Amino acid sequence: MDQYVTGAVIKKLCEKNDLTQMQFVTKLGVSDKTVSKLETGVSHS
Repeated sequence: MDQYVTGAVIKKLCEKNDLTQMQFVTKLGVSDKTVSKLETGVSHS
């Protein structure tokens, strides 16, 4: 999946659900660094 699309989707979900990034990652059970990398497109497979 395109990392830039993933970042945009994460951002929209946070905004839609009125969540901070930290609240979002807590619900997902992943680290904030993981989400940050996805949002910025700095994730490597």
